[in-house]
Amino acid sequence: MTKKTMLPDLVRLTDPGLSKTLDALSASRAVIGVGADGQPITVDLDGAAHVLVSTCGGGGSSTILRTLTAQLLHHGAHALVLDMKRISQPWARELPTVTYRADVADIHDALLGLAAELRRRIDVADRHGFDVGLLRLVVVFENGDATLRKLARHWETVRRPGDPRVSPAFTALTDVLFAGDMVRMNVLFDGNPTLSVLGPEGREQFSTVILGRVPTGTWRRFAPAAGPVPKDRGRPHRGRVHVVQRGDTVHQTQVLHLTDPEALGRAAAC
Repeated sequence: MTKKTMLPDLVRLTDPGLSKTLDALSASRAVIGVGADGQPITVDLDGAAHVLVSTCGGGGSSTILRTLTAQLLHHGAHALVLDMKRISQPWARELPTVTYRADVADIHDALLGLAAELRRRIDVADRHGFDVGLLRLVVVFENGDATLRKLARHWETVRRPGDPRVSPAFTALTDVLFAGDMVRMNVLFDGNPTLSVLGPEGREQFSTVILGRVPTGTWRRFAPAAGPVPKDRGRPHRGRVHVVQRGDTVHQTQVLHLTDPEALGRAAAC
C-alpha cells in the first residue's frame, strides 16, 4: 500500500528550494502552486495564451494574479494592471514596468491603447516575422465582471451618434484574447465572464482556468471536458484550487502565496 501524497497547507516563497525553482523556469512560465505530488503546477504563456481565475469571494484570485504577475515581471515582461477597486494590486503601482489604471475612464482608454498596440505588433510581425522578439505584455484584469459592467455604463454616457453600440473597450479585450498570443500579449482575467460579454470566441481563449470554491454551474461552464465535478471543489481551505489546462487536464493545487512586499521584490529584481 502506498501513502497518498497530500497537498501542503500553505506554499510560500520561503519554502526550501522554491526560489531556485522559480529562477530555473523559462521567461514564459510561472508557478501557480504545488500539486498533490509535491511538484510545481505551472503555466506556460507561450503555449497557453491566457489565464482565467474564477473563485468565490475570498477565494484568493487577487493572490493568484499577484503571484503570476510578479514572476512574469521578474523575467522581463511589462504589465497593464486594471484594478478598479484600487486595493487588489497596490504593490504594482510604482513599478516602472507597470501601467496601473483604476478609474473606469482611464481603464477604457487603456484598453483602446491596448487595441492599438495589438495592431502595431501584428504589423511588426507581418513585416519581420513572429519570432522578432517582442516584449511580453501581460494584461491583469482585476474584478473583471464588475469592471466590464462599469465600462458598459461608461460607454453609454460618452457614446456619440454614429459610434458603435458595443463599447470599443470590449472589442479591444476580445481582440487581444483572440490574437494577442501571436504577439506575446497575455491576459490574466479575474472573474466569471458570460458569453454575452466576451462571446464564445473570447471565452474559449483561456487555455488555463483556475477554479476555486466555485459552484457546480461555474465548473461546468469553464471545464466541461474535465470530467465529473470534483466533490471537494468547495472546501474552504484558503488557496486551494483546481487548475484546468487545455480543457481536460485537472490538477488540485495549493497556490503559491506571495505577499505584496514579496511580489514587489520579485518583480523589481528583473
